[in-house]
Amino acid sequence: MSEQKIRVGITLGDVNGVGPEVVIKALSNPLMCEMCTPVLYGPAKALSYYRKGIEGAENFAYAVVSSARETRPRRVNLVECGDPELKIEPGVSSPGAGRAAVAALRAAAADVKEGAVDVLVTAPINKENVQGDDFHHTGHTEFLAAAWGGEPLMMMCSDLLKVGLVTIHVPVSEVSAGVTGEKIVARLEQLRRSLIADFSLNEPRIAVLALNPHAGDGGLLGGEEEAVIRPAIREAARRGVLAFGPFAADGLFASGAFRRYDAVLAMYHDQGLAPFKALTPQGVNFTASLPFVRTSPDHGVAYDIAGQGTADPASMREAIYLAQDIFRSRQLYARITKNPLRRYEREKGGRDVSVSDLPQTEEAD
Repeated sequence: MSEQKIRVGITLGDVNGVGPEVVIKALSNPLMCEMCTPVLYGPAKALSYYRKGIEGAENFAYAVVSSARETRPRRVNLVECGDPELKIEPGVSSPGAGRAAVAALRAAAADVKEGAVDVLVTAPINKENVQGDDFHHTGHTEFLAAAWGGEPLMMMCSDLLKVGLVTIHVPVSEVSAGVTGEKIVARLEQLRRSLIADFSLNEPRIAVLALNPHAGDGGLLGGEEEAVIRPAIREAARRGVLAFGPFAADGLFASGAFRRYDAVLAMYHDQGLAPFKALTPQGVNFTASLPFVRTSPDHGVAYDIAGQGTADPASMREAIYLAQDIFRSRQLYARITKNPLRRYEREKGGRDVSVSDLPQTEEAD
């Protein structure tokens, strides 16, 4: 029996942005349906509207299903969400588009919880027009954290660079208060676990960024490095995390020294995302520490080019690929760690082991 294809839930995001366009372009290649089973969430009207203006989209076709449980392989499936009479207005932020984006996100999240889809890929939303009586979240990450509990880690991922964030969508004026030793240690442990289980790394090395310019210049430009960040790095190391720093952000990225590490932990949003996007324009946003896999392209709604047929689908395509890669990596990690002998073998570099090789404990008197 052939391996069952991964069911990839994909929300269209803000239908007046580039979300529907990059989804259509990414799925227009017939090979995508050979790789996975796409399940879209959003208005059929949006797909019909944007398909007409995309060169080469004649290969894109979909089947409307009433539930993700009815999806079929080798085709694109659509679970309709939102107002079917919604007016599509490329480049316009509208309350109706915001409501449609929320409806698609809620429907997809519900199907993830029920096991009807395996992974979730989200197209960009407008953080302003989604606000309403029943939605007060500042982004996908915060919505998913509320729905599943805990505090997931926002990561930006590419083959070149992986960046995790201590604080996420908070005003710059509140960053310093949010950078605590406890949170840094927790983020480092989350990042380590994700790099091992989600990206199949053995024992990752993590660079930790400073908060202040020049890493505080010995306290002249701020005291957080010595009072908070450095002690947190030492505590994380005591817990088994290979963490190093704190490093001045400009120097670490400009010199290329980030390449010596498997990931970088940034203190706040733009500190990590600005260099990441400059270095890897086709990167992916990944929400780590959730019980399921969620990715998204690393760009926003891009109202300025919506409806023009020029949006680059590369990041959306990479988000779909990465979601499947992480799903498979988690499956493999779960199999390996079920057997303590195999787990010990993996952590020691893959050599054969016997019971005598395992760490010994003293017998009770």
